[in-house]
Amino acid sequence: MKEGKALIGLEIHCYLITKEKLFCKCEASRERGLKPNINICPICTGQPGAKPMLPNIEAIKKAIAIGLILGCKINSFLEWRRKHYNWPDLPKGYQNTLSGANSIPVGENGNFHSIKIWSMHLEEDPASWNPETGEIDYNRSGLPLVEIITAPDFTDSKEVVEWLKKLLHSLSYLKAVDSNAGIKVDVNVNIKGKTERVEIKNISSLENIEKAIDYEVKRQLREDVPFRETRRYDEKEQKTMVMRSKEGQEDYRFIKDPDLPPIIINNEMIADIRDKLPEMPEKKLEKLIKKYKIDSKNAEILTKNLEIVEFFEKVSEKIEASFALPWITIELLRFLRYNNKKLSEVKIQPEHFIELLKLVKDGKITPLKAKEILNKFYPESFMPEASTEKRITNEKEIEKAVDEVISKNSKAVNDYKTGDKKAINFLIGEVMKITNKRADYKITKQILEKKL
Repeated sequence: MKEGKALIGLEIHCYLITKEKLFCKCEASRERGLKPNINICPICTGQPGAKPMLPNIEAIKKAIAIGLILGCKINSFLEWRRKHYNWPDLPKGYQNTLSGANSIPVGENGNFHSIKIWSMHLEEDPASWNPETGEIDYNRSGLPLVEIITAPDFTDSKEVVEWLKKLLHSLSYLKAVDSNAGIKVDVNVNIKGKTERVEIKNISSLENIEKAIDYEVKRQLREDVPFRETRRYDEKEQKTMVMRSKEGQEDYRFIKDPDLPPIIINNEMIADIRDKLPEMPEKKLEKLIKKYKIDSKNAEILTKNLEIVEFFEKVSEKIEASFALPWITIELLRFLRYNNKKLSEVKIQPEHFIELLKLVKDGKITPLKAKEILNKFYPESFMPEASTEKRITNEKEIEKAVDEVISKNSKAVNDYKTGDKKAINFLIGEVMKITNKRADYKITKQILEKKL
């Protein structure tokens, strides 16, 4: 790389989804707005004499899974370290971590979408400190975190943001990281051959990451930065500001934790976790296009969410993929948006959805009737056949309903006759109301056009 080019590396912190904290039995709630200091105990508040429990095995397994999708070598012998620093949010005066001097991370030497992963490790989160009020909330203290450290392989902010989107998408497929809790990213920036490395701490949105990098690169091209330093991004001022000089590893006084035994990870555990990994988004995308003959636009819609794409695959085992596609990418997603729920939060059985589509495909119910039934699948689906009414295809029966609609809607009739062809859609809708959405759409339209 030529001198004068930006070198950008990331330290990405993600909250793991676990029921309990890393070293105690307290609920690992990452809910925002939670009442302060309700999920706490002597261990996670660092009370004198309190000793940590053995680390949460659920957190360890999820950390290994993350390491595997990052292409890392998973290490078999991990020793806990104490990382010391003086800060109000650290009740013990140190943080338990699998990083630091002479430590062995969970995974190392990986590669994810052409960016080298130096290491990824597990550690506990500190508490939450409000510097303006001095208040400390220990609900977060002890939550399990993974930290992913990349090589300085990025050269600009847009490359960073696009890569992070791919990372977060893949992590969502694992169901290991809490997307609602967000991420915290430390960004390291320097100009090759010109400046020392600057770390910008705790940026929590992709938009601010992009802005912070852009500002810092411009600043370093403009100014000399002879010493390493730690900065923060001021969202209001839209610039980075000095916090302190950059610490070295010796400043943290890393030592082995005498209260925690090493973690031994055997090959059988790694193999078992690897076998249970879901297909990643890029693999799903390739399969949808090749196996199911889905166009790339709809394939991307499906792969945005693992639950949706797996639901589509289950439905497509019984229903032709091309027929099922709009019912999932349009109707099912509409249903979820209306109820403000994720697919995992409602109980829709694939077999019930399949039966609904079969009724439409076989001409037993109209698409409008099927949509009405789908709306009733909240909060739980049911086998639709017992609740459906057959589609009306008898022309005389439909004609009777059409005559009634024409007689009651003279304005729409006149609008149509004077050139407003869209008025027929209103009249068709009125026929559907009378027939409880059972009238065949095509026959209804033909009869209306003939009579008008």
